[in-house]
Amino acid sequence: MTDTSFHNRKYVIGGVVLLIVITFTVRLVYLQLLSEDYKIFADSNAFLNNIIFPARGAIFDRNGKPLVYNQPAYDVMVVMREVENLDTLDFCESLGITKEIFLQRMEYIKDRNKNPGYSSYTQQIFMSQLPSKDFSVFQEKLFRFKGFYVRERSVRRYDYPYAAHVLGDVAEVSQKDIDRESYYMPGDYIGKQGIERSYEEDLRGTKGVQILLRDAQGRIRGHYKDGAFDRKPIPGRNLTLGIDIELQSLGESLMQGKLGAIVAIEPSTGEILAMVSAPTYDPRLMEGKERGKQMSMMFQDPLHPMLNRAIQGTYPPGSTFKTAQGLTFLQEGIVNSQTLYPCSRGFRYGRMKIGCHSHYSPIAFVPATGTSCNAYFCWGLYYMLNNRNKYSTIQAAMTVWKDYMVAMGFGYKLGVDMPGESRGLIPNAQFYDKIYRSSWSALSVLPIAIGQGEVTLTPLQIANLGATIANRGYYITPHVVKYVEGGHLADSLLKRHNVPVDKQFYEMVVAGMRNAVTNGTCRGANNPWYEVCGKTGTAQNRGHDHSVFMGFAPRENPKIAVAVYVENGGWGATYGVPIGALMMEQYIRGELSDASKQKALSIQERTIKYQF
Repeated sequence: MTDTSFHNRKYVIGGVVLLIVITFTVRLVYLQLLSEDYKIFADSNAFLNNIIFPARGAIFDRNGKPLVYNQPAYDVMVVMREVENLDTLDFCESLGITKEIFLQRMEYIKDRNKNPGYSSYTQQIFMSQLPSKDFSVFQEKLFRFKGFYVRERSVRRYDYPYAAHVLGDVAEVSQKDIDRESYYMPGDYIGKQGIERSYEEDLRGTKGVQILLRDAQGRIRGHYKDGAFDRKPIPGRNLTLGIDIELQSLGESLMQGKLGAIVAIEPSTGEILAMVSAPTYDPRLMEGKERGKQMSMMFQDPLHPMLNRAIQGTYPPGSTFKTAQGLTFLQEGIVNSQTLYPCSRGFRYGRMKIGCHSHYSPIAFVPATGTSCNAYFCWGLYYMLNNRNKYSTIQAAMTVWKDYMVAMGFGYKLGVDMPGESRGLIPNAQFYDKIYRSSWSALSVLPIAIGQGEVTLTPLQIANLGATIANRGYYITPHVVKYVEGGHLADSLLKRHNVPVDKQFYEMVVAGMRNAVTNGTCRGANNPWYEVCGKTGTAQNRGHDHSVFMGFAPRENPKIAVAVYVENGGWGATYGVPIGALMMEQYIRGELSDASKQKALSIQERTIKYQF
């Protein structure tokens, strides 16, 4: 008789053994192939992935002058699991730090809340941007400090104390940067502002790596498979800007002691020749470890030196805006070259009055532009908005007006290759319907005809208006970068934007702007070398008025269009015109005459008192 009990036990024991074998096999496969913890442990013990940082692309001005370049620096790295028998006192003396700083740093590295990427098996940054002179001392003793390594990188250096808002800076990545893109690791650097930020992918290059073998004691034994899997870093691309650093330096000197901005554009290309925001700061203050301290100080400054007023400041454009109004009225047939409007020291209608300076009356379009007659452009908008033969309602007329403004580059971002651009404000019919509950008239909105009221533009948009008039009806998207080495500019930066206004009407506006220089409000811009066309603006403000200028030169084949905005500077002729004229002369002639140098020095020494 067969012992079924023994027979069954045999199968049970066999099953248990088989289950144990399967369990161990699965666990072994998991550990070797699937477990990230095991992979990190194994890789970290057998290999050291030594990241090699690429050289960040250099930045040059339009004439090839270096603006930003690289200088070697070194990071001290630590693998916490490998630190043994450390002579803390000797280590701290070698780096020139205190024991307290050492302990704080080590605690920070191990704090997973502050350092989410922490692993005791991988390199962590202990100290960044060690200067070459300190590195040489530390390197001699490095063999004594087991678990510590040195990683070479480069830091940014600036040749000139100018163009801080344009160039921007670099700083250590935040956790958001790391989460957003896998390229970055803790301790990496990234462009934070200006061109450094908007062209980060071009400038940063591609990291390289050396895969080094380590023995059981953690000592480096050479390259894995003789470097077969090593990757060389690919340097970042160099950038050539449209900025002329000599023109930029002149602009910054002229704006000392003032708030505001200067923007200069090459009309034929859209390249920005100068972008000045005042007050500014020396970009060299943002180098290395002092960046955080300097940033904190500037953020607390009531003058807001970190604000790029050229693209982020939104202001009433004042009378520079009359050129855009004139083009609209001409194209829509509201006025022509012979249209005369009265001016009794301003626009008068019932109880409403918008003042103007003294000049002859009635006045035609070209001299009205030259003398900056408020009444002429107020009457133009009044008749446009009330024209029921052409527009069914005031809302329809307002929509047409708004569409012309948008076509000229107002009300929306122009798309400059810089971060933080503001759009300004161009009101539309819905805007006024909401304010006035659909009960409004031309008289309700008339100040917008002279660049006041709800209209606001950035200095960049005002300069772009000058470039559009210089081109007689089109503009190229304004951009700071002229050329990317081994790459190309975005198509949007090279796009031509055509304004739906006939060239003949642009010629009439050009004639008016030339008249302003020869006989009107811009006489201070006249010179014997070339024809300047300009338009002043005195933008009303709660305090002292703003001084504004927009113009271009030469009249034919223009090389430069300029906008100047000086907060609380008074009449446009007080600061706007002379600053704009000096910027044109510097760029067109390559230098200032002796008389112009004296004028520049006088403007530089004049400051405006601001109260906050």
